[in-house]
Amino acid sequence: MELSKRLLAVASLVTTGSIVADIGTDHAYIPLYLIQEKKAPGAIAMDVNEGPLLRAEEHVRDAGLTEQIRLRRSDGLEQLSPGECDCAVIAGMGGGLMIRILSAHPEITKSLKECILQPQSEIERVRSFLLEEGFVFLQEDMVLDDGKYYMMMKVRPPFSENVDQDPKKQELRRTAAEKETWDEVELRYGKLLLEMRHPVLLSYLQREKDIHERILSGLDQQEGAHIEVRKQELQNDLKQIRKGLEYYALQ
Repeated sequence: MELSKRLLAVASLVTTGSIVADIGTDHAYIPLYLIQEKKAPGAIAMDVNEGPLLRAEEHVRDAGLTEQIRLRRSDGLEQLSPGECDCAVIAGMGGGLMIRILSAHPEITKSLKECILQPQSEIERVRSFLLEEGFVFLQEDMVLDDGKYYMMMKVRPPFSENVDQDPKKQELRRTAAEKETWDEVELRYGKLLLEMRHPVLLSYLQREKDIHERILSGLDQQEGAHIEVRKQELQNDLKQIRKGLEYYALQ
């Protein structure tokens, strides 16, 4: 099946051979794609609402994949058992909801080998949460799809029981995760994206720089306390944008 650029980028982050739980599956497009492309041997399509599950069920039945894709009504990870799958895909929802889902059932989250996340908002907050909780960033990607920019990430949950049972190796991972800190520009735009000088991030930063400079220019002749506050916010944003662009000047 053909996915949008956003969903294709999300699906591409899944490690081949993983059993996948798609949280908030909607039409079950990602599980269908992963099975049809032989990237996953099985999947669980999950959603909190009955309507999307009915649509997903129809699509799974039409594709003849009822044996490989199970459907389950669940609030986040609630109806998933520890060790039942390798990878959780959580895409297309707000950052605050994503944090709640990852926090609500820690025993399930920690049993996963990886999580593929694509928050629609509060991306900086999501990254901060992941680092504070000891998740390890494995990969980041970014796409421009239908005029909108989307960032996504592949992370390993803290002390994942499925990765390695060796206590010494678990302690090494714990220590490494606890020491990892990102500065403000890395939290905003993604440390891995910046380090790889991702071309879509460059396009995004250039656009944001132009927009912020244009707004600031329009405020030059205006006065008032709220105008000064807005100018300060824009100037701080520009400072971080320019720091992000400095990564590309190193090429």
